[in-house]
Amino acid sequence: MSEIIRSIDYTTHIPSGSHWSLRVRRGTIMRLTDTAGLGNVGMLFYNPENLLERYNAPDTLKCQHTFKLTQGNCLYSDMGRIFASIVEDSFGWHDTVMGNSHAEHIEERWGKRDYQNDRNQWMQNGYDAFLVELAKYGLNGKDIASNLNWFSQVVTDQNGGLILAQDNKAPGQTVTLRFEMDTLVLLHTCPHPLNTAEIYPRESIQIELGTAHDIQEDDYCMNFREENLRGFKNNQLYHLGLIA
Repeated sequence: MSEIIRSIDYTTHIPSGSHWSLRVRRGTIMRLTDTAGLGNVGMLFYNPENLLERYNAPDTLKCQHTFKLTQGNCLYSDMGRIFASIVEDSFGWHDTVMGNSHAEHIEERWGKRDYQNDRNQWMQNGYDAFLVELAKYGLNGKDIASNLNWFSQVVTDQNGGLILAQDNKAPGQTVTLRFEMDTLVLLHTCPHPLNTAEIYPRESIQIELGTAHDIQEDDYCMNFREENLRGFKNNQLYHLGLIA
């Protein structure tokens, strides 16, 4: 496989406008593939043993001195621990500041959605997709944090406004996560809130799950920033049972 990936044991495809959640164990590999080069994957992380601990976008960006996410970056909880590391990335620029699409975004750009008439072709939005998954774990809208948007690059236009970049999108691009602690993962494949495509995107995302090799002392993500070394130390204490 690779120096990082030990095995890939499960593969599935998530259609556009869909959602999923699963609990993954420490040492799990998750590889996402944007099969058509037009996708977006919204994602959130929670500690399944304490659902109050969740992904923290500001700390993730601040402690790594970045606005974008790519290979080497770690994804932090609001307790200073690392949910996952980005161990491979062919896309190079992922968003974690713009949040979710909402029903009004969808209606304004692609018309009113109606499951009764459209059935599985209805145009779901990211916010409602997360709500469905959150309800399975006793959570609700108050528990939605600022989410990741994989395969979405945000840039500024000539007037300083934020727009969704399209020039780096290509079929088959991948991003691979290695989970550093047991994690509840919520995801959806709804459009990015800045997506202005003429037609609601319908392309699926491939998800592969497997196991990672043991982390070595020269691990790229652990040594990517000095702050990441501290994050991995926090995880070490947590797994020793020395801190809650």
